[in-house]
Amino acid sequence: MNRTATPPLNRRDVESMVRTVLREKLAARSNYSIARSAAGPPNPLVVNVSARHMHCTASDIETLFGKGTTLSKHKDLYQAGEFASEQLVTLVGPRQRIIPNVRILGPARDYTQVELSYTDGVYLGLDLPVRISGNHQGTPGITVLGPAGALNLSKGVIRARRHVHMSVADMSHYDVRDGDSLKLKIDGPCGLTFHDVVVRHHPKVVLEVHIDTDEGNACDLESSSKMELMR
Repeated sequence: MNRTATPPLNRRDVESMVRTVLREKLAARSNYSIARSAAGPPNPLVVNVSARHMHCTASDIETLFGKGTTLSKHKDLYQAGEFASEQLVTLVGPRQRIIPNVRILGPARDYTQVELSYTDGVYLGLDLPVRISGNHQGTPGITVLGPAGALNLSKGVIRARRHVHMSVADMSHYDVRDGDSLKLKIDGPCGLTFHDVVVRHHPKVVLEVHIDTDEGNACDLESSSKMELMR
């Protein structure tokens, strides 16, 4: 029986095949896609799940972790200059239930705030209002425990309203202004459409949607096949 020998693959062929496979794998597992339009967006549409976390003032960081303590970086976040810190706290709700290992995000802010999901609120016994970050009027408080001290917050615990960070170029592409609302359509096995995604402008950001853990689980974000912002 005659057999034709298969010529050996050269390095260029191998590298080309590896790149092709990686692109296919990343496209299948990616948490973002580029919004479809003729011109194309200035930045890729990235959707991230914002897990429970805390923002702190410099003075509250010292209360929780000791005088002179500043936040140390655990890893960078998507937006330039923002990071998840090494500092973790424990939350104690009115039912005396606790949620440990809640991470503080940096850098320090001019207000202290805890962001939780609806499910977290039910577990802790808190009726959490849906708010834009920094709007603490009528919000509940909570006890926060750190290794050096505790905070008894009288307000500042929220469910973050789903939102999209945009630069001027992003707003121009989507024809929106700061404070406008869009819909976020997520296709896939658990696809759905989120309404009232509020536009938040900042000159130093790139396009990024934030949804909370419950919302990310509802649409099974990791299995999404396409994402799109629309009116």
